[in-house]
Amino acid sequence: MASSCCNSIFLLLFMLQLLFINSSSLVEGKTFSLSFPLTSAVLSEASRANILSSLAVSPPSNQTAPPPPFGFNYRSPFRYSMALIVSLPIGTPPQSQQMVLDTGSQLSWIQCHRKSPRPPPPASSFDPSLSSSFSTLPCSHPICKPRIPDFTLPTTCDQNRLCHYSYFYADGTLAEGNLVREKITFPNSRTTPPLILGCAAEPGEAEGILGMNLGRLSFISQAKVPRFSYCVPIRQRRGNKVINPTGTFYLGQNPHSRTFRYINLLTFPKSQRSPNFDPLAYTVGLTGIKIGGAKLNISQAVFRPDAGGSGQTMIDSGTQYTFLVDAAYAKVREEVVRRVGGRMKKGYAYGGALDMCFDGGAAAIEIGRWIGDMVFEFEKRVEILINKDRILDHVGGGIHCVAIGRSEALGVSSNIIGNFHQKNHWVEFDLTNRRVGFGVADCSRSM
Repeated sequence: MASSCCNSIFLLLFMLQLLFINSSSLVEGKTFSLSFPLTSAVLSEASRANILSSLAVSPPSNQTAPPPPFGFNYRSPFRYSMALIVSLPIGTPPQSQQMVLDTGSQLSWIQCHRKSPRPPPPASSFDPSLSSSFSTLPCSHPICKPRIPDFTLPTTCDQNRLCHYSYFYADGTLAEGNLVREKITFPNSRTTPPLILGCAAEPGEAEGILGMNLGRLSFISQAKVPRFSYCVPIRQRRGNKVINPTGTFYLGQNPHSRTFRYINLLTFPKSQRSPNFDPLAYTVGLTGIKIGGAKLNISQAVFRPDAGGSGQTMIDSGTQYTFLVDAAYAKVREEVVRRVGGRMKKGYAYGGALDMCFDGGAAAIEIGRWIGDMVFEFEKRVEILINKDRILDHVGGGIHCVAIGRSEALGVSSNIIGNFHQKNHWVEFDLTNRRVGFGVADCSRSM
């Protein structure tokens, strides 16, 4: 997830489900393409924390037959500011809902309209009374059992005997509401069966969450999506104005995948599932970091989970910046200080997390060049190269910061590769083969 203005720089990760495919609506042996717009927006205060997902669990024994494999592909453009936000047509007839595309979350939820005397809801909130396919989830539903750890707090029954969920994030914010069933209504009369998702009760959030992690209730798990990919463009500045160019998102096959280089997702025994470990994340093998051509003296063990789960390295579209555990972060900061320490702002940390910051506009370009290119090295000699001109991010007020923070500032003990360091790269999550692919690209072009 992503960061916004003022004090916070991280976006919340949430947890979901989404999307069974109605086999009767598919033409056997063929695929079809869908397209709907993705837009970008600066997220509100409550949408900027960063946490790890809950544990995966087996489906209830009385679950119906599994849905068929994902039966279609689509390509969709999106604009990027600090988060990828997709517009989904939810309900019957459909109401367009803004949802953050988040590979670190499982539960999908939308902002629902309430007719009781409360503050006015966001204009884009979902009105259940207008949808003929909307229904609430009763407390008797198997998912509404406290023993099922799909949420950070157990589900409970509200005064109407409906299933109520509560979701805490690392910054202390709370998302809560009722679990409901609702369809997604695509073009050409394509609809999903009723899906379980969260219906947030309180106004204030204009956007929801589309969870894309490996959890059993995530979009990709329920829809059996074989792979998905996105290409995050670089934001351009014209004077004081930020220009948000258009990137591309694919569900299903990406025609550019032949150029990708892949690394395997790491797997771990169930005994590894300690409080510091997220088994639903896209965990990869980071092996080292280079700055200005020099490889930093960081043990590879720092990038792997230890007995307590600390040190896990994950790829996350829902976090804006990259965060490293102390042993790795200290080496990165040491090298930056060695190269440009005399120009660093003393006693300053943007959002309490980024503390390698500098004053000045044009001067920041020079500082980036003095620091040099940065490279994240993965297994199989796969690399993500961050050009020296993109080392720093403008955080406001003429201040530029190296876009890497200390994981401790998030209250986690993992290495998180955020979307800032995924720019101008295709990132593909291949669930069939349990791997992640990277491909260099100009993501501002239509592809």
